[in-house]
Amino acid sequence: MLKNVEPNPQLVGTLMSLNGRIPERTKETARMVVRAVVDKIKRLLEQKIRQAVLGALNRNDHSPIPRAASIDWKWTIGRNLKNYQPALGTIVPERVYFYSRAQRSTHWTVIVDMDQSGSMAESVVYGSVTGSIFASLPALNTRVVAFDTEVVDLTEQCGSDPVEMIFGVQLGGGTDINKSVAYCEKFITDPAQTILFLITDLFEGGNQAQLVRRLRDLVESGVRVICLLALSDSGVPTFDEPLAKKISEFGVPCFGCTPNKLPDLIEGVLKKHDLKALAARIAAKKESPRSA
Repeated sequence: MLKNVEPNPQLVGTLMSLNGRIPERTKETARMVVRAVVDKIKRLLEQKIRQAVLGALNRNDHSPIPRAASIDWKWTIGRNLKNYQPALGTIVPERVYFYSRAQRSTHWTVIVDMDQSGSMAESVVYGSVTGSIFASLPALNTRVVAFDTEVVDLTEQCGSDPVEMIFGVQLGGGTDINKSVAYCEKFITDPAQTILFLITDLFEGGNQAQLVRRLRDLVESGVRVICLLALSDSGVPTFDEPLAKKISEFGVPCFGCTPNKLPDLIEGVLKKHDLKALAARIAAKKESPRSA
């Protein structure tokens, strides 16, 4: 059946929820389905996010000056896989990409903190791939975290393979947002240059009062905190409205977002636009037809 269905984020969410119960003979097919969805999302978002980040930081994507030490190996290999020569056993690149010297330094810390409760399955799929795109950019220091009542740091899997990262997520269980935010705090060294994407429907099973205080302290220190109540094809969230209203009052915008609005959101945050105005503008922006 898996071989004959159309791969999509909703199906990946179902496979994630069945992780551990998938028969051994089916696991490879399941990975192929997840890989197809991940590749499709990356085709949709990767170049747009790269342009948004590098444009916001006022850096050229790549330097025209050829220095061997500045080769962007990951991007060069990825762009030239189509030029693999079986007879030579190697890739013959049409173009080699180089980092500019300015771009090689880290300017921002980006933390993606994802709620892995069952209702957030599609958001976790998009969040995982987005985290892996962030991790590929040398201008960003990226952390990817998933949580229910426990916290799992997925940063290493994120840097190597988003498919492995998705299979590392265990959907279901309770929710302790406060514990996850407390974990993320230790990666914040320069609040004014830190973005925290909190992907959750805000149904807190932990200490809600402490969570509110913790988020307020982060905002007051200069951290740019954004709560994505849903990161999905519909962008329509089901969420804890009283808690969302409470944290939005002191500067944490809470809204649903479709994936193709993410580049605009990221660019606006990096340019330090007013978060509430930015969220309202993006939420109101009409969707353009998505290409396959």
